[in-house]
Amino acid sequence: MATVSQEAINELQALMDRVEELLMRTFENVHQGYPKETLVRFLKAREGNVAKAHKMLLDCLKWRVQNEIDDILSKPIIPADLYRSVRDSQLIGLSGYSKEGLPVFAIGVGLSSFDKASVHYYVQSHIQINEYRDRVILPSASKRHRRPITTCLKVLDMTGLRLSALSQIKLLTIISTVDDLNYPEKTNTYYIANAPYIFSACWKVVKPLLQERTRKKVQVLPGSGRDDLLKIMDYSSLPHFCKGEGSGSGRHSTYGPENCYSLDHPFHQQLYSYINDQFLLREPVQPIKQGSFHVALPEAAAEGTEIAKTIESELQKFENGSGMPDSLDGLKINGD
Repeated sequence: MATVSQEAINELQALMDRVEELLMRTFENVHQGYPKETLVRFLKAREGNVAKAHKMLLDCLKWRVQNEIDDILSKPIIPADLYRSVRDSQLIGLSGYSKEGLPVFAIGVGLSSFDKASVHYYVQSHIQINEYRDRVILPSASKRHRRPITTCLKVLDMTGLRLSALSQIKLLTIISTVDDLNYPEKTNTYYIANAPYIFSACWKVVKPLLQERTRKKVQVLPGSGRDDLLKIMDYSSLPHFCKGEGSGSGRHSTYGPENCYSLDHPFHQQLYSYINDQFLLREPVQPIKQGSFHVALPEAAAEGTEIAKTIESELQKFENGSGMPDSLDGLKINGD
């Protein structure tokens, strides 16, 4: 659904006015001064059903309290070499902003290996980026443009996606479920770049399983997507893998400081410094202890489970010798 009625917003607001103080405090960290926009996001995620949106929002707030999500930005991943390993294997970064002021996040779907740390470190890193986006990046953009900016754009690079992705499906499903349940409707549009040859075949299988509101957000771009993306953002905000005329991406050595995935990129330097500073503000005399910040891993939602099983089935078909090239697209992109 494209719009949510004012009546539904008012009903959900009335229900939220009754929640206990502890949940209300964490709700303030969620909405960051824009409660109406937050209510609209949860209503959209539940097709305008007030009762379902209320339950979803309450479950989200309880999840935040139980897992101390409000404190996650004061829990550094250390040592720095470990964090660098996470960044080298979980490729995500902020490349810039659209002409409308929305943050542009780049995600290296095909080249992410998720093999340098435990599942908990990757989940911690993902949630920290979500929280930094929602509590620092988006409020700053809103202030700069003098209007609420509560969503972002994501450019997904499919370069290098191979059968080895089979081992990543469980982790990707966990991360996607975290987003589905707790960060709904945070992505305005997903742009697919550098789609491999068999993308269309896998997309036909996955697309019908996605909710209509998600399908409408997905735009598959030709080649690197540069020309299409330049209509909505300046060249300086293009992810590094979109700056060529053709298709293709690469690792850090190819792009140097332009690579927004790298720990050396200003976005990750600022993020890591912010988290370390927050730790020192909270516990100035305590040494930072190594160890991941454990968050209860959610059971995959029904839709997510179905999509993961479908992708896994398709991958097995290719692996068993369908004669197709050893690459694919089929990443689960529903949700936030």
